[in-house]
Formats: sequence, C-alpha cells, structure tokens
Amino acid sequence: MKALGKILGLFFLGLLLIIVALGFALTHLFDPNDYKDEIRQLARDKANLELTLKGDIGWSLFPWLGLELTDATLASATTPQQPFADLRLLGLSVRVLPLLRKEVQMSDIRIEGLNLDLQRDKNGRGNWEDVGRPAAAAEAAPTATGTAGSDGAPEAPAGPAEREQPIKLDIDSLIVNNARIDYRDARKGQQFSAESIQLTTGAIREGASIPVKLSAFFGTSQPLLRARSELQGRLRFDRALKRYQLEGARLSGEASGEPLDGQTLTYAIQGELLVDLAAQVAEWNGLKLSANQLRALGELKVRDLDKTAKLSGGLSIAPLNLRDFLTGIGQPLPPMSDAKALGEFELVTRLSGTPNSLTLDELQLKLDDSSFSGQLVISDFAKQALRVQLKGDRLDLDRYLPPPSKEEQGADAARQVEVKEAVARAGSNGSSPLPDAPTQQAWSASPLLPIEPLRKLDLQLALNLEQLTVKKQAIGALELAAKSKAGVLTLESLRGKLADGSFDAKARIDVRPAIPLLSLQQRLKRIPLEPFLKSEEQPSPIKGLLDLQADLSTSGNSEKAWVDGLNGTANFALADGVLVDANLEHQLCRGIATLNRKVPSNPPSGKDTPFETLQGSLVLRNGVASNDDLKARIPGLSAKGEGDLDLRVLGLDYRVGVTIEGDRRAMPDPACQVNERYVGIAWPLRCRGPLELGAKACRLDQDGLGKVAAKLAGNKLTEKLEEKLGDKVSPELKDALKGLFKQ
Repeated sequence: MKALGKILGLFFLGLLLIIVALGFALTHLFDPNDYKDEIRQLARDKANLELTLKGDIGWSLFPWLGLELTDATLASATTPQQPFADLRLLGLSVRVLPLLRKEVQMSDIRIEGLNLDLQRDKNGRGNWEDVGRPAAAAEAAPTATGTAGSDGAPEAPAGPAEREQPIKLDIDSLIVNNARIDYRDARKGQQFSAESIQLTTGAIREGASIPVKLSAFFGTSQPLLRARSELQGRLRFDRALKRYQLEGARLSGEASGEPLDGQTLTYAIQGELLVDLAAQVAEWNGLKLSANQLRALGELKVRDLDKTAKLSGGLSIAPLNLRDFLTGIGQPLPPMSDAKALGEFELVTRLSGTPNSLTLDELQLKLDDSSFSGQLVISDFAKQALRVQLKGDRLDLDRYLPPPSKEEQGADAARQVEVKEAVARAGSNGSSPLPDAPTQQAWSASPLLPIEPLRKLDLQLALNLEQLTVKKQAIGALELAAKSKAGVLTLESLRGKLADGSFDAKARIDVRPAIPLLSLQQRLKRIPLEPFLKSEEQPSPIKGLLDLQADLSTSGNSEKAWVDGLNGTANFALADGVLVDANLEHQLCRGIATLNRKVPSNPPSGKDTPFETLQGSLVLRNGVASNDDLKARIPGLSAKGEGDLDLRVLGLDYRVGVTIEGDRRAMPDPACQVNERYVGIAWPLRCRGPLELGAKACRLDQDGLGKVAAKLAGNKLTEKLEEKLGDKVSPELKDALKGLFKQ
C-alpha cells in the first residue's frame, strides 16, 4: 500500500509538473500578439465589434489565467471609423482551478484611461446599439420579439433543473482610474459628460460588506451645469435572493452653472439603500439631506418596480431662512414690500407618488408668521397639474406684494397733490368756489397677471384662512375655491368677513385672447366703508356700513386697464353713515339766510352730519358710474340726486336736492330760522371734485337757489291773491294761478 501511495503521489506530481511545463510552454512559446488579426475578425463576426489592439497583449495561463490589454479601441462594425470606446489599460487575472468549481477567484481588476463616446444621431440611433449581435443580425432589423429556436419556434424558458447556479465571485478589488464618459443626442441637442471617474472597491465577495468609493466631475450642456460628486458606502449583495444594499451611503459634492445663476450649491445625501428585486421594492432609510442652509430628514420606499412604481415615505425640512437659501442657489425673488419676508420656513409631510405624480399628505407648513396644514398634489408632471387644499391661521399678504414702482409712486404723488390743493381750496365752511373735477389717473398701468404661466396652469385650489391681511385690511374666516384649466381661471367662491360685515364673490379670468377678459359678481353686506377710503394723508370723508350687489366685466392686464374698461351694474345702500366734517347744516343755513335776506352771524361749527341711509343704483360704462336715483335720509331732511362717479380719476359730479321735512327746531343762528314756507322745498347742492373731499366737494347751487326764490315768491303772491279774491274766483282758476307761479 505504501508503494501504491508513493506511485500515485509521483504520478500526480508528474502530472502537475507536466501541466506547469505546458503552461510555461504555452505562455512562452505561444504569443497571442501573432493572432491579432484573427482576434479582430472573430470580434467582428461574433459580436459585430470593431476591435483595434494597438498595444501588446500580455497573458498568463497557470495558476492564474491573466490578461492585459493596452491601447485598445472599440467601435461598431457598421461604423468602424467612429470608435465609441478606447482603453489605455485593462488588467485582470483569474485562478484556473476554482473555475472548475464555478467559482471566480480574481486578483485586482484594474482599468486605466477608459473613454466612452456615446452618440445618438438625428434619427435617434446610438453608435453602440449594433454591438453584441452577429454582423448578419445587425444588418437586418429584428422581426420577432421572442428568441427563436432551431425550428423557428420561440424557445421555452428553462425549467428549475435546467437553470444554472450563479457563479461564485471572489475578487480582490476593482480599480478604475481616470475614466471618462461622453453622451451626445443630436436629436434633442443634449450633451452629458462624466470626467475624472475614480472607482475603488474592497474585496468583492457575495454576502460580504464591500467598501466602495466613486468620484467624478459631471456636466450637462442644456442647461449648462457642472458638478463634482463623491459616493461612499459599503455594498452588500445576494444574487440568489436578488437583494442589493448600500450601507452607510453618502453622496456629496458641489454644483454650479446656469440654473444656479453662478452660485454654488454644496450638497450631501446620506442613508441606507436597499433594492429587493424579488419583492420589487427599493428603500432609502435614514435619509439625511443637506443643501447649503437646508437640512432635511426622511425615508423613501418604492414598490412595484416591475410595474408602475409607487412611492411612499416622509420628509421633514428643518427651519431655515428660505430667502437666503433661494438667493444662495441663484433663484431670484420678486420684489416684496417686506425685505424680511420668507425669512422662516419649515415643512413636515408624508409622501406618495408615481413616476408622473407626487402627493404631499398630512402637510404641516410654516412660513414666517403663518402656519398651514393640508395636502398638495402634482397630479401630472408633464401637464404641471397642481391640486392644493390648505388651512391656515393667518397670512399677511401685504408683506409679499411688490412695493409701488417709481412710476406708480409718481402718479400717486401727483394725485395726492391735486387732492390736497382741492382740500385747501374747499376750506371748512363751504364758502369757496366749487372744486374742479380731478384729472390725475388714480390707477397703476403695471401688468398684474403672469399671462403665459396662467395659460398653461392646471390648478384646483381650496384655501381656508382664519385671517388674511390685504391692503392693510384684515379679512376673517376666508374661504377660497378656484380652478384654472386651458387658460381660464375661475374663482368659484370667495367668502370672508370684514369687521361685522361679510362678502361673497365669484370671478372669471380668460387669458386665452391677446387681451384678457374678466368678469366679477360681488355681494357685500354691512362692510365698513371708512378703512377703504382713509389714507395716511387724508381721513375718510364718509363712514357707514355698505351693502352692495355688483355684476361687472372688464378687460386688460393692469389696474388702469381694468378700471378704464369697467362695465356693468351695481346697487348699493349705506347705513349708519356719517358725512365727516360735512357742514351740511351750515350749507342749508346759508341758503335759508339768503332767502330770509339775512347774514349768518355764527361761524360754521364743522360738525359731522349723520344720516340714516344712502342708497341708489349704478350703471357703469368704461369706468364711469352713472347714478340717477341717489336717495339719502338725514334726521329732519331727505335728499335726492343724480350724477356720475368717474372711477378712472376717483372724481364725483352730482346735483343734489335737500328737502326739509318739517323739522321746526330752533337753529343756533336766527338768520337760519326755518320758515313754514321752506318746508318741502328741495334746496339745491352741486357736488364736484375728488372723492376724498366727500361732502366738502358740495356747494350751494346758486342757479338752483334762484329758482327756489322764484318759486317762494310765486307762492307768496298766490296767497295774497287768494286773500283778496276770496270766493269770487273759481277753484280751477286758483289752481291755474298756483301752477303759473310754480313754473
């Protein structure tokens, strides 16, 4: 037995020496460089690949099957003059004996100077697409989707017994130095590049934690963008279970270019990544994101990878100065009245979505002093379809509106000068001449609506706010519902409260024509009028609670255009009103004193004049509101009038008749004693000037007063005739005489 064992040992030793000797002979006596043409032809025939080997082929056979290529280029055999890859060095080696056990044990794989130049022509065909198919198959377009067997029928999938077990991998490391990838699409005009690609790994073994480090410089042409990125982590994979993990992943770098307007974005993303192809699930847990000042935490999960992928997860953005962040990434902000607006921002939400949609559920948003909750949905990325449902506590919109432009400030200043001059000329006792009608435009000509974005906007909006501040007016319990589709923006409902009053409005904006068209239906109930008429320079000329029903239409894209083209109808009623510093009593006193042929002895008191109601209807034509049924009730008095409100310059021009309704109370000035003959007489007033003057724009109408005097004289003469004639004159003649003197 010992002799047999010795013989077998010598036999195997001899066999090993023969194999080593054969390997030595093959590697030293056989030179693969002598067969470059054959290798090239084989690549062309079997893979439709044009392989050019400029450098030497180095190789070894045993115990390592080694290969080293230098200065090689690759091209499709259909376009051999347009290489899509060139390689300075490729070195790898595999242990021979483990291959017999379907194990791949490799030393370091090293790739140096790999350049990939991938191009799509104007027809969308890539310069690499024919590679991997035999030349004959590349020339003929495929006519069947399945793979045919020898008899022309599709091959049946292999059964469990026929499936080969995966090859076991054991690689010491993978090193890629100074690689580059260029991609150009002539049809889309796009270009992408990745330069200075560096990849290093630890030992690659299935089920083990494999350190990975990848870095590169990336660039795009449309838009022009450059980025430096580095990825680190530990890769773990199990091909049998189809599970791939990147533990402790961290992607970091910097980016700059046209989208950032020359600014630099420094970013870092961390987390634990898992792809389970058996369950068709991908997860990113422990997500941490930073981008300049922005800090965020979250988790993401994608399921149904083999179908329409579905996203779920959560995201939390820590408080940050949104203004500084947006400015720091080159995103210009529109002018705002408050330079500190967008100073505070915070967001927490649940995420869900598909490749073409994204939903933010359970949204909690803080913006400056405002807090919101609700849902935000992008239902279609391609159509930019947006669905918003939000509830908030308060929002000061004035902070985010643009400040007045220089042109607007100049126009406003000119109008204020005109108003101040009118106020100064009007005085306080109504004895000055009638003010002139205003001429300065009261509205801005600056564009208000973003026409092009509105034409594309697909929006459904539902907004509820406890308080909204606009133009310094606090609106409570605001409810807004709006939608926009195909260039038509519809305000379905806008409700809210102002003080103890309320409003309800509907509107429609059509931006499809070159000049936008607008319509508005508005209902106001007991809305305080004073806050809308007063300013820092001028108090409100009138106070009261306004009821209004209006149905209006206009066109254009500025305040001026809207007012200039304003048409429609309106009915109004003002209750519990006050004519501020109106001196109406003094105006009437002067008229009565004139008829009494006396001079008022007391100076005007300047008291306000309260009234019970002020009502009427308006017909609007091109910015001018005509009112022919103005009615007002003041204790002891009533008034009727007609005239126009020129909304373009905020001016009024009215003729008003004030009638004493039998109030016999003694007046403070004897010259103004109300004679019984004056009861029922319509005392004429003319009101003209800026709306800001209010009742100060009214003067006693001297022409009308003359007619009143003539009427009173006629009445007195009629009375004397009746006394003298007595019963001698028939009633018909008396009526005729009265009518004559009342002409």
